[in-house]
This record gives sequence, C-alpha cells and structure tokens, in this order.
Amino acid sequence: MINIRQEANSIICKVLLKNNFSDKLLNQTAKKLKNSQRDKSLLYSLVKGTIKMYFHLEYVAKNFVDPKKFSKTPLKVKILLYLGLYQLIFMDNLPDFAIVNEMVNIAKKLFGEGTSKFINAVLREYIRNKEKINFPEDDAEFLSFYYSFDARLIEKWIELWGFDNTEKMCEYFNKPSRFYFRINTYLTSRSELFSYFDKKGMRYIELDGVDNFFYAEEPSEFLHDIVFGDGLYSVQDPSAGLVSLLVAPKSGQSVLDLFAAPGGKATHIAELMHNEGEVIAVEKFPHKVKLLKQNIARLQLNSIKIIKEDAFLYGPVAPAYDNVLIDVPCSGWGNFQKKPELRWQKNQNMKELLKLQENALEKAALFVKKEGYLIYSTCTLNPMENEEQIKRFLNKHPKFRLVPAESIVDKRFTEQGFLKVLPFKHNLDGAFAAKMQKIG
Repeated sequence: MINIRQEANSIICKVLLKNNFSDKLLNQTAKKLKNSQRDKSLLYSLVKGTIKMYFHLEYVAKNFVDPKKFSKTPLKVKILLYLGLYQLIFMDNLPDFAIVNEMVNIAKKLFGEGTSKFINAVLREYIRNKEKINFPEDDAEFLSFYYSFDARLIEKWIELWGFDNTEKMCEYFNKPSRFYFRINTYLTSRSELFSYFDKKGMRYIELDGVDNFFYAEEPSEFLHDIVFGDGLYSVQDPSAGLVSLLVAPKSGQSVLDLFAAPGGKATHIAELMHNEGEVIAVEKFPHKVKLLKQNIARLQLNSIKIIKEDAFLYGPVAPAYDNVLIDVPCSGWGNFQKKPELRWQKNQNMKELLKLQENALEKAALFVKKEGYLIYSTCTLNPMENEEQIKRFLNKHPKFRLVPAESIVDKRFTEQGFLKVLPFKHNLDGAFAAKMQKIG
C-alpha cells in the first residue's frame, strides 16, 4: 500500500534538492494511485503546499531547534520536518497527534530512531508553543517569511507596486489554484455547452472579461465527462487565453507559433479561426509534440501543422505570415501559484534569459509579412523581460509599431498599450503581451 505522505516527501526532496519540476513527478505518482481521487488530492496538496511555504516553514522550525543543530541538520531531514509542520499549520484533515505519529514513523523508516525522536520533539514543541512565533516587523522581511518568498523578490515587488499590492499578490500565489476551462467555439457554443452542463447538474462559474472561459470547483467531473473527450472544451488559464484574443486571428490567415508547447495558444488560435487557415506550431521536444498531437486530435483541429524543430533553427526565413506569436521562456513570476518551485530554483541566469528573449524577437520578426503582426508574450511580471524588452525592439526596428492592446481586449487587462494581467488586480495568473504591426 502506498504511503501518501512518504510519496509526498520523496517528491519534495527531488524538487528542492535536485531542481526537478513537481508536476511531472506528481503525474508519475498519481498513475500509481489509479482512481483514488482523495489520495491524489492529498498528494497534490502536500507537495505543492510544502514547496510553496518552504521559507515560512523554515522560519517556524528555527524557533524550536538549537541554531547549531539546525545548521548541521541535512536538508532531506528538514524537508520531512517541514512536511509535518505544513500539515499542522495549514491542514486540518487529521488531528495533530495523528500527524505527528505518521511523520515520526516515516522518519524512523527513512532515517532511523535518532531522527524520528528529533522530528517528534520539534513537532510537539510547535504544538505546545505555536502562539509564541513572531514574524519580523520590517515590511519586506515580514512578507518574505510569512508568505514564503525570496526577500530580494519581495523588495523588487514593493518597489514596483507598493506594500499593499505586494501582499495581495503573495496571498493570491499562496491560494490553491483554480481549474479553468476554455470552450472550443469551433465545435460548440457557450450557450449549448452551458445548457448541457445545467441539464447534468454540473456546477461551473463563468469568467467576466475573458470570453468563453469558465472554472469549476470540482474539476474532476468536467475532466471525465464524455464531451471533454469529444473536444468541446480544454484546460487553459484565462491569462494565456487573453494572449490568443490579442492575436485576434481571422479565418483563412496564416499564424506561426514559434514556441508552441504545451499548445494551448496554438489550439485556441485555430478555434478562433474556425479551423480555417493555417497554424504552424514549432516545438522541439518529442514528448511535448506527442501531447500537442493528442490535443489537436481531441479538439478536431486539422488546420494546425506541427514542426518538430528548435524555434531558432526553423526556416526558411521568409516574411510570409499574417501573425507570428512568440511565447518566450521567462522567469515565470506570474506562475508562482501553479509552479511554486519557481520561487526557489537557482538555475536562472537573467542575463542569458534576456538575450534569449531578444534573439527570439529578432528571429520572429523575420517571418512577419507587410501589414502583419508580431505578438510577444510571457508569463512573468518582470519589466526587464516585458516592457523594456519591447521598447528596445521598437527602437531598433522602426518598421514595427505597437498596436494598443485596449483596442482588442478588455481594457481592464491593459496598461500603457500592453496586455498586462496582474494577480493582485485581476485575481488571475500574471501575464504580459505586446502586439506589434509591421508597417510599410
């Protein structure tokens, strides 16, 4: 029998010690759990929650361990301790004594008697004295430790948006993520699909400001319904959907998507074009190509052609496309709710990332036909990767002009001519996009 908490600990160790991504590991483990939705939900909550609150849990633990001993304790032992603290602080599915007993048993199995006594002592000390924990008074330090973010990141956010908005954003990122769906308007209509849901008693919530998106508090019934298999709707975040709406493709046009995986934007664009025209989706990773093919088949979209190629090597270069979309690799500030490990990963080189984005813009611009459009998007809120990147490009390329985003998408999601989704303002994942037209 699979021990969910031990599996969760194993995944968290791989994420924090080896820089692995939690989603892939969670999916692999979920397959072992077969049809136990309760176990899958618990596993997901434990893994995402503990990774998300890593800084907070470390701060709490330090209150109950001698500093010298804490510094010498291996991180893999600390992770097990944090997993126990996470349950005591943020979950109420088990009584405290049961959580402690479970974590002590796992510690004994993994590390032996000595470590199990250490885990037991710290968890019980927390239960007895949790009200004595005080977080720092300094604004940045408080937000960093209480909401669990790198202090340098918090300082940058306060500089950009102020304390109150930064706190709201931290609160958003620490909430469980919602499950959003996009209606496939090529196969059905909003009214037809919602009528079907109503007849079956399936509860959904429409999203204001982003056409044909909804979310569900109980997503599993939507994921397993027969019409999902028939392609009548897809899983996609509205922030990503707004980028496709900004592209605003017309039936019969040609669209090049140079960084296509996982394919949400490419398929959405094909749907907006009523499956008439051509969408070229360029993706180099075989496993992502396979997933993209499956989604295209399910959504019944034959206007998408997949090219298995590195976007920077794709050619021949010719100004032949009405729309060229580049959803570039980025720092992922807008995705901290769904991908909490991005808060802690140290392998990002900002200088290299900015250069990659700049090169992507230069490459993509070569494919845009006269009067055509170049759309640049990210899932970050970092001005260096967003506004500053676009301003440099436009200064260098006078044949391109910025198309005001507010002329295409809901003005609530725009700022200074750009598409800009801010979690503290819109209660959605962060996103940025700029649409530029190549003039004569």
